[in-house]
Amino acid sequence: MREMTQIRDAVIQSLQERGLRAMAAFPAERMKDYDDAVATVDVGTVEGSILGFCNYLGEVYDQERGTVQEVYGKQLEAEILVEIRGKQAALCQSGCETAADVLLGGLPSGIRCGELAWEGLKWEKETELFLRRGKLGCQAVFVAQSSEGAETFLDFQLKGVMTT
Repeated sequence: MREMTQIRDAVIQSLQERGLRAMAAFPAERMKDYDDAVATVDVGTVEGSILGFCNYLGEVYDQERGTVQEVYGKQLEAEILVEIRGKQAALCQSGCETAADVLLGGLPSGIRCGELAWEGLKWEKETELFLRRGKLGCQAVFVAQSSEGAETFLDFQLKGVMTT
């Protein structure tokens, strides 16, 4: 599901913008390669719901082009999974604090945060690193617009994320 990747990538970008090294989830053993705290991000459970009538939200007028565009939307209930690892407990804790700030107030407008829960700090024997796991329940809103008379349909994009 392309929308899950958009959610994950938006969270990773938001964490990186606040100075926390973040990447898509991968084998934890690779975390030993870094001296600072590292966050891995994934999307767990996802449930979708329809917005409007069959995802149709209405029309908007594009002033620049002088055309009308149809707007479609969808909403996902998702669980964002974040793991913070570090060689020292203090690094892990500091990374967790930064991540919590971002998850509760620094995500794009299309991701509406719900409950954030963190497990306690623990030593992970397999990786020989400190670990804190977090889960954020959220709603993610996606929109798509089609040009007047166009037969092609644009992909749904996470609301509040700039695309190039």
